[in-house]
Amino acid sequence: MTNEVKVCAKCVLDTHDVPDLKLDQEGICQYCRRFETEYLNNPLGEQEKVHLLDKMKDTIRKAGKGKKYDCILGLSGGVDSSYMAYLAKDWGLRPLIVHFDNGWNSELAVKNIESIIAYTGFDLYTHVVNWDEFRSLQLAYIKSGVLDWEVPTDHGFMGALFRAAKKEGIKHILTGTNHQTEGILPKSMSSNKDDSINILDIARKFGAQPFKTYPFVGPLRHIYYTEIYGFERHAPLNWIDYHKDRAKETIIREMGWRDYGGKHYESVFTRFYQGYVLPVKYGVDKRKAHFASLINSGQMTREEAMEILKTDPYGNEDLKWQDFEFVAKKLGMSQEELHAILAEKPVSHQHYRTIYHSSYRNIRRWVKLGLYYTSASTWKRKIRSLLKRG
Repeated sequence: MTNEVKVCAKCVLDTHDVPDLKLDQEGICQYCRRFETEYLNNPLGEQEKVHLLDKMKDTIRKAGKGKKYDCILGLSGGVDSSYMAYLAKDWGLRPLIVHFDNGWNSELAVKNIESIIAYTGFDLYTHVVNWDEFRSLQLAYIKSGVLDWEVPTDHGFMGALFRAAKKEGIKHILTGTNHQTEGILPKSMSSNKDDSINILDIARKFGAQPFKTYPFVGPLRHIYYTEIYGFERHAPLNWIDYHKDRAKETIIREMGWRDYGGKHYESVFTRFYQGYVLPVKYGVDKRKAHFASLINSGQMTREEAMEILKTDPYGNEDLKWQDFEFVAKKLGMSQEELHAILAEKPVSHQHYRTIYHSSYRNIRRWVKLGLYYTSASTWKRKIRSLLKRG
């Protein structure tokens, strides 16, 4: 056995951060090969991209005819969602902008969102979750030992989107998701944000408060939203020549947007989690996944990425400890308690109940079967009845 760290010859992923990394005879990892297969070897032609974009715009406009909004867009204030808002304005779409306020927005994020709304003229709906309620869920995740401390935020953001869209009768969701900058994300660096069973088990085991303002999407509700109501998600950044640096230049020039200095650093908690918690507690530098995507999409060289990875993820030692003190205080714990938690051994998400350990998959098959054999109206009544039971 050898403890030698092996690094992909094409990107910067290694066996330290990604234990399941496998290198082929050319020294290239399975994530780069998958990126090649799914995106590089079968690229959409320019005409096909234009066709898909035009079809999406036409579909959204028709769906929104006679309505106040024709689609919905989640806005965090980061580059991808901000640029998506810019494009929606440019394309003449009428989205309702939804923001999930979990209490961790940086001042700069708030200002960026204000600038985006002022430029686009779009309506903004902010789902504000009760802080004590959300804090208790975050603390449950922190105490549980699992890796993905961002699940409460990411799941809640999608839940807020679903609820707002349903209330306004919107079925089309615009998302800034794209393979060019985030097509590579190893399982060792994240978890399933839709795994409501995992969320519930961790919440109950570690004393989280009942969900009253948190937009939780349970198994049946998720099935209703995706299979019955029929939300359609669109990721148009995949159909354009999306280059992150050029997108930044555009939103800085046109909307007065200001850079945070890191991916998803619009949130103080995310900055602390990615810049300190992941490397210290879990031995993961998430920049490697971000850079792997950029390298494979031709937006960064491997050499450039290697040089950046020699630097601390925070880039600012004073800010790191300032955030440490702030996060501990905001969560209601001492710095010593937070240090102690970070020193504990990590625990797999699989240690707790997940959708893979439950009958959720069978329920999903049952719902699809019912949709096939039963009229939609009859089936909707059955699902609504189940949802009312909890």
